[in-house]
Amino acid sequence: MEFNTFDFHPQVAAGVNAARYTTPTPIQAQAIPLVMQGHDVVGLAQTGTGKTAAFVLPILHRLTPGARRQVRALILAPTRELAEQIHEATGTLGRRTGLRSVTIYGGVGFNPQANRLRRGAEIVVACPGRLLDHINRGTINLSHLEVLVLDESDRMFDMGFLPDIRRIIKQVPAKRQTLLFSATMPDDILHLSQEVLKAPVTVKVNATGPASTVSHRLYPVAQHRKTALLFELLRHTATESVLIFTRTKHRAKRLGEQLEKAAYPAASLQGNLSQARRQAVMNGFRNGTFQILVATDVAARGIDVTHISHVINYDMPDTVDAYTHRIGRTGRNAKTGDAFTFITSEDEDMVRSLERILRTKVKRCTLNGFDYKKAAAPGDTEFARPPRKPQRRPEQKKTKPFKAYREGPQAFGPR
Repeated sequence: MEFNTFDFHPQVAAGVNAARYTTPTPIQAQAIPLVMQGHDVVGLAQTGTGKTAAFVLPILHRLTPGARRQVRALILAPTRELAEQIHEATGTLGRRTGLRSVTIYGGVGFNPQANRLRRGAEIVVACPGRLLDHINRGTINLSHLEVLVLDESDRMFDMGFLPDIRRIIKQVPAKRQTLLFSATMPDDILHLSQEVLKAPVTVKVNATGPASTVSHRLYPVAQHRKTALLFELLRHTATESVLIFTRTKHRAKRLGEQLEKAAYPAASLQGNLSQARRQAVMNGFRNGTFQILVATDVAARGIDVTHISHVINYDMPDTVDAYTHRIGRTGRNAKTGDAFTFITSEDEDMVRSLERILRTKVKRCTLNGFDYKKAAAPGDTEFARPPRKPQRRPEQKKTKPFKAYREGPQAFGPR
């Protein structure tokens, strides 16, 4: 199958050709015709399989012939980085259509966003918290909305956005097309899809576990020896670009500093950074200025870097779904990748859950010559102890508009 078989509007087809899209991915091949036919769709596919184009292209096809300067499509995303990624894809694929897209998220000025909305846009890509602020202040009009997209729905639930999503849905027309895309389908997202979608068609492409293009290795190690093992692995492994996950933002910052001190081209991505610094780190990781990026789960959401060769789980994630999201950053677009995970005795339950999903025993690895029994350094209060367990924000707690934004820097703390 080729993209020209979809019979897109000529201006959309021109954008597809300019972007050099030729063969659709499986999720695109299955979802695009259904969306173009007007169905509500649930799309389940791993990160890096082309879900964004699977809904952006049909939206561009639908909106190109119609009215302008009014919001006709709303795409909800969990993080600023993912919102910008979708916005960029919309601009690239829709550059010949004249359709305008704007992004709405916290951590940046409110008034510039309101001014862009006032000038008129057909597509809005938004994070839920800041969008509710615009709704409450009357700076956005959703009465003409035709298409609502919930992207990375499982992550939005993990970040506590489900109540906000329900409030937003009450503000949009009941007569609309609704699309829900996700890498996994926990019960809460299943219930949400049953609430907000009408007779949806489900498209599922290898969404039950990690991508088959990724190889998995476990490295048993004491908590206080993780950093030393990481440096040893980096010295003896041929890497292109490395994404390291920690459980807390403090640990991400400390580990990034240690890598920089050791002369590695590294940076950390965590909640205490300004938006300008976050963007600089992301750009540096994309263009190769930084070979290594240390991040927490939430802070890394929306990273779209095709050349990541290795994902290293410095701390084991709490769920198989989180593991799937993490290692989905490598092995993208049919390329192969490696996932290394440091495990302690406390992680055995998660290891068993992971092996059940993978339907195989994951290889345990050790490094020859590495001293696994060396005692912890005196005064090591961060790396010698297990990371603090993440705490989910209670759903009933709601911050006041303009006081704190859920997508703001404080959203990237430990959970």
